Amino acid sequence: MMRYLFALLSSSLLGYCNVLAQTSFHNATSQVVLLPDSSVTLTFDEGKISNSKPTELIIYALPNGNTTAQTFGKKLKPGVDWHFDIQHIGAQTQFIRKNDTTKNYIVVYAENNLKSWPSWRKNHQNADSLIATLISQIQLKYKTLTPKITLCAHSGGGSFIFGFINAYNNIPSYINRLGFLDANYGYEPEKHQAKLKQWLNNKNNSLQVIAYNDSVVVFNGKPLVSPTGGTWYRSKLMANDLQKLKKEETATCLKWSNSRNNVSLLLLKNPEAKIYHTVLVEKNGFIHTIFNGTPYASKNYQFWAERAYESFILEE
Repeated sequence: MMRYLFALLSSSLLGYCNVLAQTSFHNATSQVVLLPDSSVTLTFDEGKISNSKPTELIIYALPNGNTTAQTFGKKLKPGVDWHFDIQHIGAQTQFIRKNDTTKNYIVVYAENNLKSWPSWRKNHQNADSLIATLISQIQLKYKTLTPKITLCAHSGGGSFIFGFINAYNNIPSYINRLGFLDANYGYEPEKHQAKLKQWLNNKNNSLQVIAYNDSVVVFNGKPLVSPTGGTWYRSKLMANDLQKLKKEETATCLKWSNSRNNVSLLLLKNPEAKIYHTVLVEKNGFIHTIFNGTPYASKNYQFWAERAYESFILEE
């Protein structure tokens, strides 16, 4: 059993509010759990929890090169690192809470000392089982709320999700939603196809994938990704492997979905060959990953549009 050290950072929990923005990251997050045996830090944004409401527990695996505070986000001012202004998961979470007041929304940020889940998994021989144990411990922490659990990730954080899937013969029934925000680089049909298909037989489970055409991007004179290594290719492969999905094409995107509306793979075309890796998240990507396929999809926001969560961004 791994050793857990709980460090309380703030006695006040982030509650539902009508003010324009929160004022402090440390006031907005309730506590940090350190896993000294595996160099993983968990940060909890619990919100105001009501025992009478159903609970959505979202475990968010950080992208490569970002801290939890940067992933949470705050207003960009002179001298502030630009990484604080590219995701705003904290503000997007507040938007979600404001628009769906029928549930508790808890977000747990998963960060490691290398700031890279692919690197962290390579450095730990038992990485996948560690991830599985970690998620089991988070589930146990909120056992009395009987939460529905979402695993969500951006960028290299997708490696965290695939590591979890690898640890089981079948995806556990307590996982209700998987969200990949330009994060499914690690999809391997031989490891993941059958497990995803079986898991999606449950109509209450949801798979949400958002990506863009990274195959046409050239960075510093070289292709940004290999021909088969980017999320454009991997998402198409995943859509084909899941089968029986309806394909739609517009001037701006490709989309695969099923009749039950619990599967969506949304791929943005990229005629200008730009890098949209973080822009997918910034333009309400996290909100859409959580709300798509629910009655709140595209209500008071649109994916790939202006920030709907602007008023909730931290001041400091």
